Amino acid sequence: MKTVLAQLKQYKKDTFLTMGFTTLEVIMEVLLPFITALIIDNGLEQSDMSAILRYGILMVVMAAVSLFSGAMAGKSAAGASSGFACNLREAMYIKIQDFSFSNIDKFSTAGLVTRMTTDVTNVQNAFQMVIRIAVRAPLMLVFSMIMCFVINRNLSFVFLAALCFLAVVLFVIMRKAAATFQKVFDQYDDLNADVQENVSAIRVVKAYVREDHENKKFDKAAGMLYNLSVKAEGLLALNNPVMMLVVYGCITAVSWFGARFIVAGAMTTGEITSLFSYIMAVMMSLMMLSMIFVMGTMSIANIRRISEVLNEEPDLQDPKNPVTEVADGSIDFGHVSFAYKHGSGEDTLEDIDLHIRSGETIGIIGGTGSGKSSLVNLISRLYDATEGTVKVGGRDVREYDMEVLRNEVSVVLQKNVLFSGTILDNLRWGNENASVEECERACEAACADEFIERLPDGYDTWIERGGTNVSGGQKQRLCIARALLKKPKVLILDDSTSAVDTATDAKIRNAFRTYIPGTTKIIIAQRVSSVQDADRILVLEDGRINGFDTHEHLLETNEIYRDIYESQTQGGGDFDQAC
Repeated sequence: MKTVLAQLKQYKKDTFLTMGFTTLEVIMEVLLPFITALIIDNGLEQSDMSAILRYGILMVVMAAVSLFSGAMAGKSAAGASSGFACNLREAMYIKIQDFSFSNIDKFSTAGLVTRMTTDVTNVQNAFQMVIRIAVRAPLMLVFSMIMCFVINRNLSFVFLAALCFLAVVLFVIMRKAAATFQKVFDQYDDLNADVQENVSAIRVVKAYVREDHENKKFDKAAGMLYNLSVKAEGLLALNNPVMMLVVYGCITAVSWFGARFIVAGAMTTGEITSLFSYIMAVMMSLMMLSMIFVMGTMSIANIRRISEVLNEEPDLQDPKNPVTEVADGSIDFGHVSFAYKHGSGEDTLEDIDLHIRSGETIGIIGGTGSGKSSLVNLISRLYDATEGTVKVGGRDVREYDMEVLRNEVSVVLQKNVLFSGTILDNLRWGNENASVEECERACEAACADEFIERLPDGYDTWIERGGTNVSGGQKQRLCIARALLKKPKVLILDDSTSAVDTATDAKIRNAFRTYIPGTTKIIIAQRVSSVQDADRILVLEDGRINGFDTHEHLLETNEIYRDIYESQTQGGGDFDQAC
């Protein structure tokens, strides 16, 4: 709760104004029945028109003050709750930007989206209710009870008994419902994950005619959410009949005992009239409190989930005195082992001892799950090694400022991502100050200029979110061009030319020699043709180095590499490779 409320920041003033105006509104409303009783007893029954006029004017003024206070409280509450929600979302978003890959692995994408949307909206509504109703209801309850004791002490004990009964029942309901609501919001994550996966992979779903399977999977997730929601809401539904029982019980008891007191001369007509007003005020306060308990029960789970994100500490931190310059593109792995924190717990990489000279072109090849991507992720410090050291430019990557390191180690990841905007907008992710000419040269090196020039709007062509309006090969070439604009000391291509033909692949690799001659280039590929011209080739198997040498020497000495090469060349080479 403390973590979440810390995001109030500049909206504390609106919060306290809401409470102040609400308090003034309650005071006016509590005094109105008392003035009504005075009109009845001192005006109507005494036939005193001046008293009626005097008290009537006072009631109008108090009603006007109450109306103004209520309006101002509503306005301040809306500003405070909306601003609070805005700060929460911004704080979570900024926090996520600082997460390392291992932090992100801990939370699903769908879970983070749910936390920033549904959870924050629920907390926003609960907060608005708290600063208004949670202030209004207790004050109305206390002030009305005080007035009831002033009017008739004996009858007021009816309210105390009702309050004790209601408090016990609400506590039991809230305790049981809170655990169920936690499961409800966790199930929301699963439902959102199903939707996100289906929508992002809709082409694959249709290609394999798996609509019925996806529908059944969604129905199952939605059904579980339905069952949990019904259980939670069913518990909270008990709240209303309990409230009605208390309200009507109080009215019956006060009517019975009040009538006897009037007959006995212990109460006046005005007093019993005002007492009924206070009864309704007390009952409405109880009803409001029950609503707060309902909303509070739901929001507790939301607050807990939001706090998990805000309290999560990034696994990767900059050192106190970071190195701010990368000397060159040399890379050294010193007996490195690595395991994903939120994975199986087994080492993905084991005892990697590897030394790459600055400016070298290194190919990496190996089977699925051999650790190729995990290896290069350590170079730009997307993860930290479990054991051993990774050095770039002769310094441990943990000594660098991470922004400096990642600006000098450019990575084209296995999963290519483009953002909504023009082609130029996407290219300038690599260098926001790049001129059009620089962007054109980078695209020429990445062989992207071939298709860009054929587009009606050229470099001003709009790219849809995720790059859905360009092909896989075009997307890869744009991502490579974007990385080249950084002019890094190390360039890593993580299977980033798999969607282009071998002729284009060869053109791209040849362009690297002239466009970034001094850059260390690491190329992960499944095709031998993509790496055979590299200075040296690294063969990985089950997270270990199986071979590291030139193409010719590996053919002679490495069985795994030779088998891969022969399996790809026995049929006459890649289908699109020039003979």
